[in-house]
This record gives sequence, structure tokens and C-alpha cells, in this order.
Amino acid sequence: MSFLKNRTMLGIICIVLSLLICFVLTPLFNQSAAQKTTIVRVVKDIRAGDAITKDMVQSVEVGGYNLPENVVRQPDTVVGKYAKADLSPGDYILSTKLTDVPSAENAYLYNLSAGKQAISISIKNFAEGLSGKLISGDIVSVIAPDYKQPGSTVIPPELTYVEVIGVTASTGFDTDSKESSGDTGRDGDEKQLPATVTLLVSPEQAKILAELESGGKLHLSLVYRGSKENAAKFTDLQDKLIKALYPALAAQDTDQKQEPALQQEGAADFKNIAPESEGE
Repeated sequence: MSFLKNRTMLGIICIVLSLLICFVLTPLFNQSAAQKTTIVRVVKDIRAGDAITKDMVQSVEVGGYNLPENVVRQPDTVVGKYAKADLSPGDYILSTKLTDVPSAENAYLYNLSAGKQAISISIKNFAEGLSGKLISGDIVSVIAPDYKQPGSTVIPPELTYVEVIGVTASTGFDTDSKESSGDTGRDGDEKQLPATVTLLVSPEQAKILAELESGGKLHLSLVYRGSKENAAKFTDLQDKLIKALYPALAAQDTDQKQEPALQQEGAADFKNIAPESEGE
């Protein structure tokens, strides 16, 4: 190691190293930083849970140096997926911020069974919606004051057993969603009360609910809360009555003189029937 004590030799080594840095390493670094690559960038505000469409993103060329490995580079891999987090214009999209399925908050709207629709009804006062206690999966009856005849309060046969699939606050968030403000009532914030209830119904039931909503008079009563298997017994019974009622009504439209006997008999029998459900 005696040559290290030689100042001339140390000077030469330093000069060689500086030349390597200036003419070899620095150009390589600059070349790497100057390389362009195509990535996907956000051009519109995207909220968590939103489905991403073509107009929300664009392809741009940027420097490839120090980009995350999971940055999305092809728009086709983004469009049609759902955002896991809020994204703002100018943000790069990372694969970890995307999902193939909608957020849990609105998942029930993406899995409607055949022949079923989702319809929301307003909760105009605290009592109409069971004092804010309804949750998804509940089976309710719809009570209609002044139904068709003034002073007649009934449960329409078509709306005896209806499944609740969503309860939403005025903020637009479901009341059991983590995103809904007010869930931290213990910390002093007021809990958000439901403004609407979304029900899973047939087209025939939807028409009646729309009429009641327009008239502004309806009330929900809880019939069953428990397992999906037992809840299905109620909705299955309701579906059978719908099938019994509406063929008779269709025949009545064809022949105005024909009495809707099946409708009357089915409605009368249905009032005294309730499915047996096992205790939870």
C-alpha cells in the first residue's frame, strides 16, 4: 500500500475517476433519465368506487426514470375498472389503486337477479323508515294510507314482503358505509339518518311504489331480519303471489267483463299466510 503514499499516484487515480464520472457515468444517467415512456394519467376527478371511463384518463409520454413499477401504461387496462381511492387530474394510476369489482357500498346494484329491479323510496319522516333502524337484507311490508280509497289504510298484496337492499343518507352514502359521515357519533358527530330506502322489486311492484311515492304516503314495517335462507322464504312467497295476481290482471285487460277472481282469492289467502322461519 506504499503507492498510496505517493501523491503523484493519488492524483492520477483521482483524475481517472473524475473522467469516468464525467464521460461515462453521467452520460449514462442522463440517457436513462431522458428515456420516454407512455403512462396513463387522470384528466378528471375520480372518486373511490367510480367506474373509470375513457374520458377520465389519457395516455402521455413522461420520463421513465424512477417511475413506480406498477404504474399503468395502457389505457385498455384501466377503462371499465373501479377506483379504490380518490384520484385527481394529473395523478398517475397505479395498479394497486384499481379493482375489477365495484365497491361494497353499491355492489348490490351490480347483481340484480333476473326480472328484478331496484327502486328507492323517500323517508319523509323519522317514523316512516323504522326510526333509522333498517338495514340491507331486511324484509319489510309497505303500508299505504288512503290506498286507492280515501280513509283506507292497507298493505297492498304486491308489497307484503319486500327485501331492503340499501339504506341511503342524504349525503348519497349508505348509512352502513364507512364513507358515510356521522358514523362516529360517539365522538360527538350527529349520525346521518336515512333519506331513502332501496328495495328489490318486480316491475309490477315498482309501479305501485312509484304511485305511492308520488302520492307521498307510505310507511315501512319490519317483517323479518335474519339469515338469507329464511328471508328468501318471504320473497319467494311474494313472487308466487305476483305470478298469481298478474296473469288474472292481464286477462282482465283483454276482456273487461272478466272478473279478476284469481287476484281477489290470492290477495285474501295471502293475508293469512306467513312463511315459517327458524329462530336465529
